[in-house]
Amino acid sequence: MTQKPFRHVLVTNDDGIDAPGLAVMAEVAAQVAETVWVVAPAQDQSGVSHAISLHAPLRVHQRAERVFAVSGTPGDCVAMGARHLMGDASPDMVLSGVNRGANLGRETVFSGTVGAAMTALLLGMPAMALSQAFTKGSPVKWDTAATLAPDVIRRFADTGWARDCCLNINFPDVAAGQAGGVELTRQGAGSIDDVGVVTMQDPRDISAHWLQLRRNSRDAEAGSETAAIRAGRISVTPLQFERTNREVLAALQAGAATIG
Repeated sequence: MTQKPFRHVLVTNDDGIDAPGLAVMAEVAAQVAETVWVVAPAQDQSGVSHAISLHAPLRVHQRAERVFAVSGTPGDCVAMGARHLMGDASPDMVLSGVNRGANLGRETVFSGTVGAAMTALLLGMPAMALSQAFTKGSPVKWDTAATLAPDVIRRFADTGWARDCCLNINFPDVAAGQAGGVELTRQGAGSIDDVGVVTMQDPRDISAHWLQLRRNSRDAEAGSETAAIRAGRISVTPLQFERTNREVLAALQAGAATIG
């Protein structure tokens, strides 16, 4: 019998309750957990990062047994699931995804998929954020994540990392049988360089503005998650809240000491 390392898994995402990647994530979770709870945003919440709703009420609609849509962010969903909806069945793992598109480098700062996993970390629960890379204009290879994720999750189910960080897992844009192995990676810069503004006129001749992430095609740093994904491998990066630039901090402290 295939091992199920978890008793209760909480599944969420940032693409919304009706996203195909959420269905994949729920199917994967059922292979590694005895019970699966799905608590996901009612609408697409991509790009909301770690946001939680402090100034608006949250509405919850039950879709099926242990399946709920929440009128909030992925972070809201983790809090609502773990601290309210699941009752005494506290999750021993939170799985966020599967996101439509990779979450690499600087993009992880904006990602609601990663934000949900970080919220779980804040609440003291282990978490993994899972994303499926794809090429614009081509179908998303959901079968790659569906096939490979259960074994990847089992591999990292109990390795002592859970207290200090969550895992950011990306699957490459290749068929499951063509994917390389797991590579432990660092975040790296990724491909996002800037945020542009696209302005259009709506049917009433009123300006509307869209924010657009601008990417580059520079070579990825060796050992980064971007390099691993481009090589057709599965990247696994441990992420934490601590963002202090220690080199700059040391320089500032040295300067302050001199001035003082």
